Amino acid sequence: MHPIPLSAMNPGPMTLGGNRTWLVTGRRALLVDAGVGEPRHVEALRHALRDAGAALDTIVITHGHSDHISGAAAIQGEWPDADVAKYAWPEVDRLYPVIVGPLADLQTIDAGDDELVVIHTPGHSPDHICLWHEASRTLFGGDLLIAGGTVVIPASRGGRLSDYLRSLERVLALNPAVVLPAHGADVERPADLIRGNLAHRARRELQVVEALSRGPATPPMLVAAIYDPLPETLQRLAWESVLAHLLKLVEEGRATVDGDRYSLTP
Repeated sequence: MHPIPLSAMNPGPMTLGGNRTWLVTGRRALLVDAGVGEPRHVEALRHALRDAGAALDTIVITHGHSDHISGAAAIQGEWPDADVAKYAWPEVDRLYPVIVGPLADLQTIDAGDDELVVIHTPGHSPDHICLWHEASRTLFGGDLLIAGGTVVIPASRGGRLSDYLRSLERVLALNPAVVLPAHGADVERPADLIRGNLAHRARRELQVVEALSRGPATPPMLVAAIYDPLPETLQRLAWESVLAHLLKLVEEGRATVDGDRYSLTP
């Protein structure tokens, strides 16, 4: 399997150089993620399919964030016979009527001349999936991992840190040789990155607990206590990260919340 990266042409503070969608050519060509409908992305997809002598059969969406799914209508408009599939997230899915049907964990999907397995990896979003090619130990990672950094867990929009940590552990057990993410460079040493991410989250949790030990606090108060001064564009991301940790502590009975103030459980 030799997937072709196609830029979604949407660079920005949250998308870095822009999303990467992945085309698997062959008997049943499959596109991983749909980008945002940028005409240059659609044109690049057209050229790649033509060069491979392939017709687009399936578009698989790794999760329902707009930079991954909003281009599905434009792509299906060009290839109306292509199915669009993703793991269910009803409140998001109803916004995108092009979706044909939900995917299931461990479902097998035809991809080119081979098969991929759906791995449900919630946390970044409740519907997040990866696609696993066992023969080459290649994982299409969506937003599960990003080379050289950590992924935002948007707790105010369906993200859940406890799920994300379990998803990392699940992927670590697969022992992938490479992860092809939706943002940034290929992850060539996934196990090292995953262990580093797990350690980072553990350190951040200790910081949150230590800050709460000084008294009840709101997420913005904790951001100010834990992080160095941040530009405005990063403050929201730090707030989401702190909130994700707080909600995990509440789930575990280690913290309580009153209004917007969180306290350690006595």
